[in-house]
Amino acid sequence: MAAFDEGMHAQAFPSFGSERMGAPVISYCRIDDKEIRLREPILEPDALIIQDPTLLHSVDVFSGLKRDGYILINSSRTFEELGIADFVANLPDRQVVDIGATEIAVKHIGRPVPNAALLGGLAAITGRLQLESVEKAIGEKFPPALAKANIAAAREAYELAKAAVGEPVNA
Repeated sequence: MAAFDEGMHAQAFPSFGSERMGAPVISYCRIDDKEIRLREPILEPDALIIQDPTLLHSVDVFSGLKRDGYILINSSRTFEELGIADFVANLPDRQVVDIGATEIAVKHIGRPVPNAALLGGLAAITGRLQLESVEKAIGEKFPPALAKANIAAAREAYELAKAAVGEPVNA
């Protein structure tokens, strides 16, 4: 919705396997300036959001990521604690950020639903979407009180991610 608001085209879809309930789910999102006709999974993503950091060592979550791609991890633990410090050291600076999106969600929303916070963080590190567009999309998706809480979570994550990549928050 934020991409549409900025005049771009977007497409999002999940991919479920035949696994049992509770198994990892992969979701895809494409954003482009022109119409999107592809409908297949993304094999070489520009960005990854890792919502569940326990998957870092059980699934190849980084598979296909472009060399200059972005990674946003839902965790307040250090890369060393996550066991990915060596991997991160081999990536270009400022392209891997970890923020405690679940903790931010609990703080603002009262429940462990990190999606809005992760969207705010992704907008910050990629610069592909404006925070205002993310906030507007959240405002259109949720009832007013819930929208306000989710917007606060997205804004806090945006500010933390901007700080993590060394950019001024008001940029």
